[in-house]
Amino acid sequence: MQTLPLGTEPVVGPRPQFREDRTLIGLTRDEIAERLKGIGVPEKQCRMRAQQIWSWIYHFGARGFGEMTNISKTLQAQLAEHFEIGRPEIIEALVSVDGTRKWLMRFPDGNEVETVFIPEEDRGTLCVSSQVGCTLTCRFCHTGTQRLVRNLTPMEIVMQVLVARDDLGEWPTPKEGRMLSNIVMMGMGEPLYNFDNVKKALKIMMDEGGISLSKRRITLSTSGVVPEMKRCGEEIGVNLAISLHATDNDTRSRIMPINNKYPLEELLQACADYPGASNSRRITFEYIMLKDVNDTDEDARRLVKLLKDYNIPAKVNLIPFNPWPGSEFERSTDKQIKRFSDIVFGMGISAPVRKTRGEDILAACGQLKSESEKKRKSELIREMQAAQEAQA
Repeated sequence: MQTLPLGTEPVVGPRPQFREDRTLIGLTRDEIAERLKGIGVPEKQCRMRAQQIWSWIYHFGARGFGEMTNISKTLQAQLAEHFEIGRPEIIEALVSVDGTRKWLMRFPDGNEVETVFIPEEDRGTLCVSSQVGCTLTCRFCHTGTQRLVRNLTPMEIVMQVLVARDDLGEWPTPKEGRMLSNIVMMGMGEPLYNFDNVKKALKIMMDEGGISLSKRRITLSTSGVVPEMKRCGEEIGVNLAISLHATDNDTRSRIMPINNKYPLEELLQACADYPGASNSRRITFEYIMLKDVNDTDEDARRLVKLLKDYNIPAKVNLIPFNPWPGSEFERSTDKQIKRFSDIVFGMGISAPVRKTRGEDILAACGQLKSESEKKRKSELIREMQAAQEAQA
């Protein structure tokens, strides 16, 4: 069983499998070539066939080998006998009054994640999950009330993008005018506690032979896993967003227990050292506005001072708190949020107020939580056993 940070334990027992012996989604080209070699495809053809399959999966969005028209019928049948390129079960697909979409996906082990698409005039952003549940327990976040079940595999992370593009009808990959133009690793889970799987998935999304998203179009959000932040910049190279949410250690530790392990001083120094950060590629600091907790004028001024003291090329996203059933916090008043924004802007740092999206379908920031968490543990275990028996 995996070792989990901050003393958390999985909700259910051994880590289930998603037929990883059969699926080709989430594999590198070299790994696909090795799988092909293993079923008897001539070695001289494996690299070429892997490239063809890759293009069909990630450029054309193929969901079956029969769609691969430049592959012989004989090989199509051979591939279908040994492999699969399907999708997870979609339990629920909701559309908000503002156009935001949310999918609840269930994997064959019975576990579920939520993925959200936010359309805007100049972009379309997909909010992708990295874990079932979350290893952290941020008190303002609904997802944080669901304990970590397990990390998602690269396949399960990539599949969220494939499902969204299926629903948006965005195959083959368009060169221009994409509806899904940006990825944010801001869904369920802490992506830097699932670093290797997230890295592999993002590399697939960025590959020019398929989904082909620029690293400048991808943002990874972390609550401050300091040891992995440098690796993120060096090995993945995507934009960085920090869930800050407080300007002093006492307040941040109270609402974000990870601050006890990596306090503000360590976190901000890691931001200052982040590879690739510059005035043209600033680090985003997310700041949720909680009434009478972190929203004073003094907090606004202290926030700017912290960012300037560490010489961090920064912008701030102010996020009105999105209520969820049982939450102990209230949203700051619109007047105070505007005042906070004006103070930060006036001191030289951009601080727009993020427009709340998808609140009516619980798709807004901090509201994601899988339906599996609402079930009794015994029911979830029964579902897992049934899924495993069906696969046997």
